[in-house]
Amino acid sequence: MGIKYKRVLLKLSGEALQGNGEQSIDSAILTQYANEIKGIISKGVQVGIVIGGGNIFRGRGGTQRGFDRVKGDQMGMLATVINSIAIQSALEGIDVKAKVLTSIRMEPFGEYYSGAKAVDYMNDGYVVIIAGGTGNPFFTTDTASALRGVELGVEALLKGTNVDGVYTADPQKDPTATRFESISFDEVYKRNLRVMDLTAFTLCKENSLPIVVFDMNKEGTLERLVMGENVGTVVS
Repeated sequence: MGIKYKRVLLKLSGEALQGNGEQSIDSAILTQYANEIKGIISKGVQVGIVIGGGNIFRGRGGTQRGFDRVKGDQMGMLATVINSIAIQSALEGIDVKAKVLTSIRMEPFGEYYSGAKAVDYMNDGYVVIIAGGTGNPFFTTDTASALRGVELGVEALLKGTNVDGVYTADPQKDPTATRFESISFDEVYKRNLRVMDLTAFTLCKENSLPIVVFDMNKEGTLERLVMGENVGTVVS
């Protein structure tokens, strides 16, 4: 079986790095993710990563605690940089080349992002971790991942979650919920299913970028996905 996706953008949840929630970044989860990514790099897949910052600070949630929305979103952007450096460190610790590129100037924590630079690094075998969201308030890291995915010409946006796909209803609340193997953008919208925020979702739809929702916490699933096995849900 050949590789189905040769260049991907992997969207990871910041909250997932918490593990059992006792600390902001669980080193065991970090190591697990790094090994999963190494597995597909070794197959020749080019990988970009966008990770959220919700394990440290979520901008939208900050408004409920009295923070100005713009300032809260800026704090959230900084949280994504911390997580990105953590992923970089974990990857380099297992001999995977990785670069952090930031959407706002933040040397020496990362290089200032440009699409051409990111593609060059990917062609040279680096995992490119894009931090800082879009660099603008009012946009989520979902939107950042869609934007960078389109810009970098990836073949799929892989949304790693703790659920193994898109269901007819929340499977944690409705035991009768069933998983879609594939579903159209229009059907997701019509059914009001939560896949990504609407801005990100629309950007993917308008640029014909498929979204694959899968369980990042299940060992080996990422590799099976890029090799074309039927895992997760493809939205296209």
